Amino acid sequence: MPNPLILIPARMQSTRLPGKPLADIHGEPMIVHVWRRAMETGLGPVVVATDTPEIVAAVEKAGGRAALTRSDHPSGSDRIKEAADIVDPQGRHDVIVNVQGDLPTIDPHVIIASVAPLEDPAVDIVTLAAVITREEEKTESSVVKAIGSEIGPGRMRALYFTRVTAPGGEGPLYHHIGLYTYRRSALDRFVSLPPSPLEKRERLEQLRAVEDGMRIDIIVVDDVPLGVDTPHDLDRARAILKSR
Repeated sequence: MPNPLILIPARMQSTRLPGKPLADIHGEPMIVHVWRRAMETGLGPVVVATDTPEIVAAVEKAGGRAALTRSDHPSGSDRIKEAADIVDPQGRHDVIVNVQGDLPTIDPHVIIASVAPLEDPAVDIVTLAAVITREEEKTESSVVKAIGSEIGPGRMRALYFTRVTAPGGEGPLYHHIGLYTYRRSALDRFVSLPPSPLEKRERLEQLRAVEDGMRIDIIVVDDVPLGVDTPHDLDRARAILKSR
C-alpha cells in the first residue's frame, strides 16, 4: 500500500492577490485552512513547503509543520522535491501528494481519491479532472482541458493537456484540476528533466511528463475546487467556509 506524504507549496508572490497564503478567512490564514483540509484526509503527514518565514510561523502557530525551502525554484514541483528531501531524507514515503496552497475549500475525499491508482505499478502520476458544465469554460484558455482514454468508471489515462477546446466532436470536455500525486521516483525523474517543447508551447508543466512517456492517470471528480486567485475568490471561500 502507498505511504503518502502530503506537501502544500505556498508562496507570497501573487499578481492578483498579493500575500494570499496569509489572507484571513474567519480568523485564520488561508494556508492554515488548506493544511486542515489535508489533515482531515488521514493519509499521512502534512507539511507546508514555503520560502517565506511568515508562512512557516503561521502554520506552526496552528499546530502544523512547515519546511523552509529555497526561493529560486523554477516551479512548484521543484519546491515539492526539495521539501520531500528535507522532511523525509530516508525516502520512507513512496508517494508525494501535491495539494495547491490556494484551495481552502477542497474536499478531503478528493485528495484521498488521488492515491489509490498508484497501487498499480504502471502509474507514475495521478491528477484530477471534472466535467465542464459551464459553456464559456469550454473556450477559456485559463481552463486547462484534460484529454484521456477511459480505463474504468471515473478514471482515465491521460493523453494530453491543452488550453484550447479539445477534443472535437460529441462528448464531455474535462476541466483539469492541478492536484498531483506522484510516485516518489516519478517526482525525482520529473524534476531532473528539462522543460519540454510542448510544455513551453502550452505553458503546462505536466506535458513534460507526458512527453517523457510517464503515465498519468486522471480521477474524475464531481466539482472543481475553488482556487483563490482574486479578492472575489477570497470572498467566495469565506462564504463557503462560513456555512460549514
